[in-house]
Amino acid sequence: MTREVYCGELRKKDAGREVTLYGWVQRRRDHGKLIFFDLRDRTGIVQVVYNFEQDEAVFRLAEEVRNEYVLAVTGTVVPRSEDMVNPRLDTGEIEVQALGLVILNRAKTPPFYIEDGVEVEENIRLKYRYLDLRRPEMQKNLFLRHRVTKLVRDFLDREGFLEIETPMLTRSTPEGARDYLVPSRVNPGKFYALPQSPQLFKQLLMVSGLERYFQIARCFRDEDLRADRQPEFTQIDIEMSFTGTDALLGLMENMFAHIFKEALGETLTTPFPRLTWREAMDRYGSDKPDTRFGLEIRDVTAAVKDAGFKVFRSVLAAGGTVRGINAAGCGYFSRRELDEMTAIVSQYGAKGLAYFFVEEDGLRSSISKFFLDTELAGIKEKLEGKPGDLLLLVADREETALSSLGALRLHLGGRLGLIDSSLRHFLWVVDFPLLSFDTVEGRYVANHHPFTSPKDEDLDMLEVRPGEVLAKAYDLVLNGVEIGGGSQRIFRRDVQERMLALLGFTPETAREQFGFLLDAFEYGTPPHGGIAFGLDRIVMLMAGRSSIRDVIAFPKTASATCLMSGAPSAVTEKQLAELQIRSKRSTNA
Repeated sequence: MTREVYCGELRKKDAGREVTLYGWVQRRRDHGKLIFFDLRDRTGIVQVVYNFEQDEAVFRLAEEVRNEYVLAVTGTVVPRSEDMVNPRLDTGEIEVQALGLVILNRAKTPPFYIEDGVEVEENIRLKYRYLDLRRPEMQKNLFLRHRVTKLVRDFLDREGFLEIETPMLTRSTPEGARDYLVPSRVNPGKFYALPQSPQLFKQLLMVSGLERYFQIARCFRDEDLRADRQPEFTQIDIEMSFTGTDALLGLMENMFAHIFKEALGETLTTPFPRLTWREAMDRYGSDKPDTRFGLEIRDVTAAVKDAGFKVFRSVLAAGGTVRGINAAGCGYFSRRELDEMTAIVSQYGAKGLAYFFVEEDGLRSSISKFFLDTELAGIKEKLEGKPGDLLLLVADREETALSSLGALRLHLGGRLGLIDSSLRHFLWVVDFPLLSFDTVEGRYVANHHPFTSPKDEDLDMLEVRPGEVLAKAYDLVLNGVEIGGGSQRIFRRDVQERMLALLGFTPETAREQFGFLLDAFEYGTPPHGGIAFGLDRIVMLMAGRSSIRDVIAFPKTASATCLMSGAPSAVTEKQLAELQIRSKRSTNA
């Protein structure tokens, strides 16, 4: 039997056609001398009918069939009567009157129903991932992932980019997340690292004169996981020479417009809006703001700077700030809801949440007595309060006040139904601070990576006021999720050495870790920059899912384990001996 058509492709125009179908039994219904199968393959479902009157031997074989059996079916496509049309199926206007049947493989009863919307623990789904992936919604996700990947390749190919593979076994470098290490058998005591990104190699490709590179790159980071992180992930990695920030961002906007149009039929509006990092933090309390709704943060410091409220006064005396948001129309919130919001901001380090109910005759609060009428009026004016509103304020260090209100803003956006899930709000965040000071380690650390270029006009401040230096860095945000980031790179050896020194590298450690890159910079390195997008996150958002595990064929759990294969697993003492490694765990045992 030769397959000529898939189950989900059959339509009314195929009536009278003899077909051979292959697939799995989604559902079986026995009506005495008629047996109905819903036969499923990756394209959809079609109803198959076995009639006792047509062929008793084949009918008896059909009686043995159960859900998830793998079948080869031959039959004739026939139209259904109008009263039997199934509008829920693309093939609902026809069925296949079966003439032949081969049971290719039998199946045990699955641990969960193979259907969309199944309610089952994720751990069970991951343990039986090969069954979970039979479900149409999961296959649809992987089809979308394939489509997006192909569209990216096609677009970049047309724009003159070369797809080039970079090494999976490389050297371990500091900064960023922990590396996954791979022992070398032929170089005892030495280790490769799996790449956290192809960063240095793609820069070296620019030194090589290839000018436009991309790669659908596998990357590895040994870090704590959550819904949108995996120990191994895929990124769309891009690097360009002789192209500044504006041209690169414009090209990337065109790529996303192409992807969304071809994969989802959606037209994106370009150019995407841009916010500086400072604007994003001040207005939304986040460097990846969700701009699909308002509830913007306002600075009310000036209105309360002389207030008699001790909490505000002590915070401001210590150089802090008072920020607030207007929860419009939320003046009905109960004490329980206020306590819930206080708990949210406390998770981000805030010491408390002040609140004022806006009424016709002014602001009502348990702390109103500590403020002059003019100060209360100033708070109301700054937050544009109207009767029925609820004004929420946090007084703390700037970073804490903004991040806690940013989290509260997202909570309220969901709680009040302000987020329209049908919207696609793309946004560039630019002009990030180049460095942050790590108080634990007592040194500056790179906010992106050590190869990000400072802004030209800030180079003179690199050693004298490093905390004020801005980076030629940019992130792309979609609906409050960072889906990519990049920068213009340092391409001069002297600037790179200054950057490494600022990060705490001695000339010797810089040479040891990055000598090959520094050497390359002495041979005519072009200006270059790039960006990397998280393919998993992009597909997750396009598919309307909440976890990247739903768009990865075989993901790991939050503890970086594979419940299906049992990875990671113990290895034999013989394997360890070949690598000249001794396990401390086995030694202690």
